[in-house]
Amino acid sequence: MAVSHRRVLAIALPMTVAHLTTPLLGIVDTAVIGRLGDAALLGGVALGAVVFDFLFWGFGFLRMATVGLSAQALGRGDGVEQRAVLSRALLVAAACGAALVVCQLPIRAAALALAGASPAVDAAVQDYFDVRIWAAPFTLANYVVAGWLTGIGRTGHALALQIVISLLNMGLTVALVLGLDWGVAGSAAGTLVAEIAGAVAGLLVCARMSGFSPRVSRAVLLDRQALGASFVLNRDIMIRTAALMLAFSFFAAQGARAGDVTLAANALLNNMVMLAAFFLDGFATAAEQICGQAVGARNRGAFLRGLRLSLLWGFGFALVASLAYLTLGPLAIDLMTTSSEVRTAARAFLALAALLPVVGVFAYAFDGIYIGALWSRDMRNLMLAALAVYFLAWWGLRPLGNAGLWLALLAFLTARGALQAARLPALMARTFPDLPRRAELPTSP
Repeated sequence: MAVSHRRVLAIALPMTVAHLTTPLLGIVDTAVIGRLGDAALLGGVALGAVVFDFLFWGFGFLRMATVGLSAQALGRGDGVEQRAVLSRALLVAAACGAALVVCQLPIRAAALALAGASPAVDAAVQDYFDVRIWAAPFTLANYVVAGWLTGIGRTGHALALQIVISLLNMGLTVALVLGLDWGVAGSAAGTLVAEIAGAVAGLLVCARMSGFSPRVSRAVLLDRQALGASFVLNRDIMIRTAALMLAFSFFAAQGARAGDVTLAANALLNNMVMLAAFFLDGFATAAEQICGQAVGARNRGAFLRGLRLSLLWGFGFALVASLAYLTLGPLAIDLMTTSSEVRTAARAFLALAALLPVVGVFAYAFDGIYIGALWSRDMRNLMLAALAVYFLAWWGLRPLGNAGLWLALLAFLTARGALQAARLPALMARTFPDLPRRAELPTSP
């Protein structure tokens, strides 16, 4: 299959839609619990969802590493290793999920302590947490399945599974909360059942994609070299993700210290630009799959074309998004809040927030390229270097208040993209030494 504009869009658009289903679930949960007329229950569901988003985000390496490993196995035409990548990742997901279930009491206690909510909200969070935590192994398995299907170029199947999980979750939430009056526990139970069903369906789809081939042998599955490489890859991506979480948590904390109005304005602007981030994630996923497959096939020309097209489409969309925020942003702000103070504060920082997509597109795209190529050590180190730039920029720009905080965030995104771009030639020379510049990739099985 040629590396073309159509191929980039065929991967990016389905994955963008899949990403967009996540906030939709939160909206439905909020709307359903909101019908009960209890503010504490609504706050409990919202806070509980945030706890799990934060908890599971740290295991995003399961999806990202699986994309890169499976894409490279596809590029090499190694069907056995494709199945082995899936099996190893599922074992890791099962172990991590089981660990979360076993450690649920201290995790819940820490989450409640950090939240500092009212007793009524804490009680609702506990009801939600105690049910949903049992979904951990299945949620992480779904990360693996989504990564594996993306890696072998089956993003349509990954999207279909995500839609099934989302629709089932929404339907069960309505039935259990409003129909059976299960309250907050019903919302969590809906997610639990949907994740279990999604994992079962996903494994059946993966089996079908593998042609129901015999199971991977124990020797291949537990190959020490492959397990060691997978551990290092997962470790590096986990450190990178932790650094990214620290950066955005620091941004939120500094906004909170600036006062309620500033906190609300920053949250509102972040919600606006998050929509663009879902699209940029889609193009990053396209880079993961195409560049990963190209590395596996030892195809420098296909890698370069995948890199260029992912950057081109990502930047084009980011530019449109930034212009849309600048022109339509004031109207969106007015629709999202009736507070005159928050409206004024949000407008004051709208121009800086609108720059995030066009500045951040390179960070998103290069993350996808580095993940596909399995350059995890360099991605980890460059992320830590960009984080240092972020903190230094914030320290130097503190006199500017919240504007300085936004400028520091822009500096962080700029540093991520610039450092990865600067490191790219050396990594390509190491990965593609004296190879011909072919521009075709084998199709997925």
